[in-house]
Amino acid sequence: MVPLNTDCTVIVMAKAPVAGYAKTRLIPALGADGAARLAQRLLRHAIAQAVAAGIGAVELCCAPDARHAVFAELAGDSRVTLSEQGEGDLGPRMARALQRALLTHERAVLIGTDAPALDARYLRDAADRLADHDAVLGPAVDGGYTLIGLRRFAPTLFEAMPWSTPQVLALTRERLRAAGLRHAELPPLHDIDEPADLVHLHGPA
Repeated sequence: MVPLNTDCTVIVMAKAPVAGYAKTRLIPALGADGAARLAQRLLRHAIAQAVAAGIGAVELCCAPDARHAVFAELAGDSRVTLSEQGEGDLGPRMARALQRALLTHERAVLIGTDAPALDARYLRDAADRLADHDAVLGPAVDGGYTLIGLRRFAPTLFEAMPWSTPQVLALTRERLRAAGLRHAELPPLHDIDEPADLVHLHGPA
């Protein structure tokens, strides 16, 4: 087990839980307000697990900016800092966050807020894998990933990636190999992206 220290940081990528902006693919099932409420619930859960993991600093990386009241509330915890995702699609946003984190930390683990089964133990396991691997992936059942952790930054992992498609995980594996990065994988988890995914929620949506 990796000892509790500050050489790892957890980045939580999140959209502001605003109706019509967050979890839009769930609007047909939950309505815009219901989708936003679920987004807020998932955000709070992700931050709680990141803090509970105890593997290092927690950075909440916000979109479209860091001004939403829920972001400010979560940053009231001294262990959570706020940053902004900035422009571009998901790839450049993730790349900037990880590259920045690796300037000051030996290891960086990045997650979203879409996988409610991604808990503190899962994050600790990811940090453990980075003790002797260059990268770690938390596969998603839908062919993407719920977590990526790095010791060495490689921009090719995020360039021209067909995000939100079943090809993401396989392409990421290929690019890790091409970059000469030795990676480990954790057990696959379910994302909550589409109405059919709601069966994987625990408790009311």
